[in-house]
Amino acid sequence: MSSFVIEGGRRLSGTIIPQGAKNEALQVLSAVLLTEDVIEMENVPEILDVKNLIALLEGMGVRVERKARGHYTFQADNISRAYVASEEFVRRCAALRGSVMITGPLLTRFGEAFFPKPGGDKIGRRRVDTHIEGFVNLGASYTYDHHLRAYHLVAPEGLSGSYMLLDEASVTGTANIVMAAVLAKGTTTIYNAACEPYLQQLCKMLMAMGAKIEGIGSNLLTIHGVPSLHGASHRILPDMIEVGSFIGMAAITRSALTIKDVSWKNLGIIPECFKRLGVKLEQRGDDIFVPEQESYEIESFIDGSIMTIADAPWPGLTPDLLSVMLVVATQCKGSVLIHQKMFESRLFFVDKLIDMGAQIILCDPHRAVVIGHDHRFTLKAGRMSSPDIRAGIALLLAAMSAKGTSIIDNVEQIDRGYEDIEARLNALGASITRQD
Repeated sequence: MSSFVIEGGRRLSGTIIPQGAKNEALQVLSAVLLTEDVIEMENVPEILDVKNLIALLEGMGVRVERKARGHYTFQADNISRAYVASEEFVRRCAALRGSVMITGPLLTRFGEAFFPKPGGDKIGRRRVDTHIEGFVNLGASYTYDHHLRAYHLVAPEGLSGSYMLLDEASVTGTANIVMAAVLAKGTTTIYNAACEPYLQQLCKMLMAMGAKIEGIGSNLLTIHGVPSLHGASHRILPDMIEVGSFIGMAAITRSALTIKDVSWKNLGIIPECFKRLGVKLEQRGDDIFVPEQESYEIESFIDGSIMTIADAPWPGLTPDLLSVMLVVATQCKGSVLIHQKMFESRLFFVDKLIDMGAQIILCDPHRAVVIGHDHRFTLKAGRMSSPDIRAGIALLLAAMSAKGTSIIDNVEQIDRGYEDIEARLNALGASITRQD
């Protein structure tokens, strides 16, 4: 287990480029299983979760060639059917959250797939009902294999299109069902579909491979099944969560930063939510400039009531940034209610911030009231452990603003979502040392 040693209180300056989007990468990498042809992909983030998924694909028989950093080709023309039904394969899948999205491609292409209960972050239970019910709507059946601890899905006659109304606008659930539907017979209609930019990117890549999809960017998708898909090229968007993390990093350290090539049109409400915390942002072409500020004043609602920042399905705020915004708010002027609706354990890391001197009232597993210090009281350095990717980066932000030396353990959680984070931040003036 590795740790970060952080010397806090340093101001940052310079320019940083966000990596490719983790959440998109996990979807489009799974889609390479839908064809025997070559898929070329650029801007692939070389982070732990993505590397683990690529290694899993290689274990299945996918031929992977790394042409340059972030530039890969994939060819799934020799998948080992025996391996994807093995105990080792199911165990590896269970340890990697993103592996849930290989189920749809395997099921639609081969008529069989195993679906283990997903692992990954310790942020509360994550339901798989949307995925499995979607596959059942397409004609699959399933049993639970107690030996493998996985759902065994079969569709010996192939999948057939149908209408379905999803019980929740699950991003991974929608992606899984879309990938299963592109090779199903007939037409599939998905209502209450997720419509995040990364899901739109998946659909665009599938279209480039020969799929027929209508309604991209809306919550009503229509997929006309085709007999086969062919090769294509695809470039992954910049990671909006990294962009938001860097905005928060500039704010909590009172630094001026330029974030390059952010794909502004795909950031949605993220810039506006930071502005509600008093963070000034300037759009410069496709870059964001965060100017240095001595004070950040949290807005109130028009009627004077306390500002609430909550996650919601796209085009609402992604839940992955609430941890960052909560930490930023600890040093703003004013109060804000942070409402994390999706995961019941994602706010439990605030105990560590309270130990550092933050004024936070944890109302329940989903809501926390933050009373900002307005930088009049600096957070105290401490030792903490990263429970998940997003809490990990939030704790790193807190440590960077704190007085003294902090230590964050279990930084492998941060590595799962952020590429070479200490080197990139040290180039801006941070002092972060990794210890094994």
